[in-house]
Amino acid sequence: MSQVSIMRKRLTACFVALFSTAAAPGAAAAQSPHPNIVLVMADDMGYSDIGCYGSEIATPTLDALASGGLRFTQFYNTSRCCPTRAALLTGLFNHQAGIGLMTEDLGYDAYRGVLSRTAMTIPEVLRSAGYRSYMSGKWHVTRYLAPNGDKSSWPLGRGFDRFYGTTYAAGSYYDPLTLARGNTYITPVNDAEYQPEQFYYTDAISDNAVRYLADHGREHAGEPFFLYVSYTAPHWPMHALEEDVARYRGKYDGGYAPIREARYRRAIELGVVEREWPLSPGDVNWERTPHHAWESRSMEIYAAMVDRMDGGIGRIVDELKRQGAWENTLFIYLQDNGASAEGEGRLSNALQIAGVRYRPLGPDELQTHGWPPMQTRDGRPVRTGPPAMAGPEDSFVAYGRGWANVSNTPFRGYKHDQLEGGISTPLVVHWPAGIAADQAGKIVHDVSHLIDIMATCVDVSGAKYPAEYNGRPIQPLEGASLRPTFTGQPLARPAPLGFEHHGNLALRDGRWKIVSTYRAGQPRRWELYDMQSDRTELNDLADEMPKKLAEMIAKWRAWAGRVGVQPWPIRPQ
Repeated sequence: MSQVSIMRKRLTACFVALFSTAAAPGAAAAQSPHPNIVLVMADDMGYSDIGCYGSEIATPTLDALASGGLRFTQFYNTSRCCPTRAALLTGLFNHQAGIGLMTEDLGYDAYRGVLSRTAMTIPEVLRSAGYRSYMSGKWHVTRYLAPNGDKSSWPLGRGFDRFYGTTYAAGSYYDPLTLARGNTYITPVNDAEYQPEQFYYTDAISDNAVRYLADHGREHAGEPFFLYVSYTAPHWPMHALEEDVARYRGKYDGGYAPIREARYRRAIELGVVEREWPLSPGDVNWERTPHHAWESRSMEIYAAMVDRMDGGIGRIVDELKRQGAWENTLFIYLQDNGASAEGEGRLSNALQIAGVRYRPLGPDELQTHGWPPMQTRDGRPVRTGPPAMAGPEDSFVAYGRGWANVSNTPFRGYKHDQLEGGISTPLVVHWPAGIAADQAGKIVHDVSHLIDIMATCVDVSGAKYPAEYNGRPIQPLEGASLRPTFTGQPLARPAPLGFEHHGNLALRDGRWKIVSTYRAGQPRRWELYDMQSDRTELNDLADEMPKKLAEMIAKWRAWAGRVGVQPWPIRPQ
């Protein structure tokens, strides 16, 4: 073990010891009849990026959760960061929750860019059952970001008792944009409550989550808790610590196809991909791709970021076990969208930054130098594109379309799309006291969605989902509880699942799916797929089955009208 690894373990142990006292094994679980709920979400990861779905990346914690719990193969998101968070937190379709697009106000109730007050959040609902709620990580469901502005739509204003994390989308892992504790912006330098030897945001999210659990075990042992851990990993920029990168050095030198094909074979062996679904065609030719060393390094960093996150999740699991709370904790892991083909930082800025000098930022100065940030906290320019290798603080690089295609194995499409590569990602659910012993390690093929998480939390907690809250009418829940699957029963899906983002449309209804990709200046075209025989969406049946296509389009239009979808491009009011 490296000296850095030893130091990190010692720091983590000291951090936990500082904020906790020993809890008798089994004490927390015995005192609360309701399950604790831990909800963990990763950012910009594909279907095959964790070991138990086919990856070569080491994710022993998530693999262990899967072997003792359930893996879902047809779990859906909204294909983008903040819409997913809106649907996850409220149990409504993201348009109903006020975030039909991103965090801008476009003049329609479905596109206000902030969580609607006619939507309840999970912690607001769970409060009725005596839960305390904590959040560590990325929020990204408000347009109010000013340091001295309205904080009512920040986590503490939407039901959480404590919050550490970022209010906006993404940024440096060494100096995060919009880092806050509670309702106050902070910097890694001036945060009196957390000063590790090396600040790295993924570790900070994990460590503060562990702290909240430790504090809860000491101060509120008789009460159930809800913990929401929202990682930014492995969203660009590709930033990782060298001790983690070393484990993947050289692994990706052979390019995209060998890794993609190996993942496909492994996913079939694991049962999360059906053998009759062909692997979709590769999207980028490695031999025609320049800068092989730079490309390989980018994927090494990506793998290291996922690896590090899994280790942090492991520390959260360890703390739950230390307190004796593990048996009665419903632990849910998911991802906000498919892998990203976005090109942030993939063009060199060497000419733009030549000779540029920045003033170092003071301890209390927030990182406000543009997007992406143009300097490090100590005053160095941030470098993009080859030959600047990803990983260190003064780099800002995304891993690109070719590796995103690998991440989304076996599917077509990416983050932002409504193809399976954009909207279908893993869901792992673990609950020793609540999942039948004969179901442990099973795979669930029922169609499920983000909106089902709220319904599940309400179901298992005994909380009451209200028709009115603080004098306002509340929209009814849209999702279905996943609880029947915990005993091997089928999931009752009450209605088709609709999708819309940036004019990209889809509807999933049983075995059928329609999808339409927006192309400026071209007439809209719908495709029809049989998801039972063709989950990789290679055989469009639209011309062969016009009646089924028309039926599905009518259902999509009914859904879109009900949730407030506006025609694309949206014309702001």
